[in-house]
Amino acid sequence: MSYKSILVHVDEAPRVAERIRLAVELALQDDAHLLGVAMTGVARALYQNAIVDEQDPNLALHLNFLRERANRALEHFGPLVQRLGLQDFEQRVVDDDPGAGLSLMARHADLVVIGQADPEHVSTAAGSDFPAQVLTHSGRPVLVVPHAGLPQPASGQAGPARRIMVAWNASKEAARAVREALPLLRRAERVQIAIFDADSQRAQLGQPPGAELLGYLARHGVQAEILLRQSQRAGLLKRPTGTGEALLSLLAEQHSDLLVLGAYGHSRFRETLLGGVTRTVLESMTVPVLMAH
Repeated sequence: MSYKSILVHVDEAPRVAERIRLAVELALQDDAHLLGVAMTGVARALYQNAIVDEQDPNLALHLNFLRERANRALEHFGPLVQRLGLQDFEQRVVDDDPGAGLSLMARHADLVVIGQADPEHVSTAAGSDFPAQVLTHSGRPVLVVPHAGLPQPASGQAGPARRIMVAWNASKEAARAVREALPLLRRAERVQIAIFDADSQRAQLGQPPGAELLGYLARHGVQAEILLRQSQRAGLLKRPTGTGEALLSLLAEQHSDLLVLGAYGHSRFRETLLGGVTRTVLESMTVPVLMAH
């Protein structure tokens, strides 16, 4: 398994070049095709709306503005990709809503690379729920890059994602995330499996916790170690709480440079589309996160 087709979302975010650079590095590792896409934000429903007056000069001005912005975002994509040594690439401007449009295009890719929502630079084309939309509707693994930029590589480190942490709870989402991350896990110098509150998940995690996952990874040529941690407990039933924050702290403590996480979703409403740990990570992440839903 390898990433032979990679899709990267290109916009006018301040550090979009780091997102593109990471996508190029991954493409070079697998001799993959890279597609850079800028979305105009023109919802496809607009073209199907019979009430819209196509002769309205204000509409034409608005559409031209959106398309110019998307083209502007792609101006430096090609030159940057070529400077980094990748020749197999293309770029497109797509008339569509970012979440729906990118999700549709992602179904023809092995991996999608997008940026974390930046509250200080919220694009009018891609809103704050953009990562959640792509995660839940693309059907593909999504690599989310922090808006603050990529962590500094360790001395002597070569290539992206050398110290990977996997958040494991034996859910189907986590299992899919691990499978989709195998190309990265095989190349990593260190793989750690973070398991929180194993005492409350004995049936799912097995005994000892995570042993089956270690065996699965070993058969794919990946050696890993288990890190067992406890979340804080709250309420009369002493249920685990703050797992997302604890996971982020563990990432920093272990100097990890990528997190693999199953994106758990439990609601049909957009504003609560993803589970608590997923939301916390998407809001406060400081390293790239590979997610699958």
